[in-house]
Amino acid sequence: MTDGMVALDTNILMYVHDAGNARRQARAAEIVLRAAPAGGVLAQQVLGEFVHASRRLREMPRTALAGIVAGMRASFDVVAATPTDFDAGLDAHVEHGIPFWDALIWATVRSAGCRWLLTEDYQDGRTLGGVTFVNPFAPANDALVDRILPPVSVA
Repeated sequence: MTDGMVALDTNILMYVHDAGNARRQARAAEIVLRAAPAGGVLAQQVLGEFVHASRRLREMPRTALAGIVAGMRASFDVVAATPTDFDAGLDAHVEHGIPFWDALIWATVRSAGCRWLLTEDYQDGRTLGGVTFVNPFAPANDALVDRILPPVSVA
């Protein structure tokens, strides 16, 4: 059982497909495998950023990318930003200095009821509007990640 709903940021998804960083790739894959059955959430914007970055940075073939995204959509609850989320994201950008597109992800997952946003961006440990930013690659956060995303038991 998780300790509140968990959302994943684009960087987690990108590291799953980054063979150039084996440690982060393994951790990201573990996070995705643990988050999916726990009711993990992806902002639709995260999927869009993943598509854009995968084509631009990884030159991933379109057909392979489409299959990966279809798998993510089948495994995660995908939530889209509303006009209210846009306004909240803009407010967070202005009031807290969070880059706008990151603030929009925060606002979207917050309105979906998420308590945690796993990301290596933002300010690790900061809570804003009831959502805490957690860097799952920081060893100091291992116990917290285990609490909010219990390891998947292998049968």
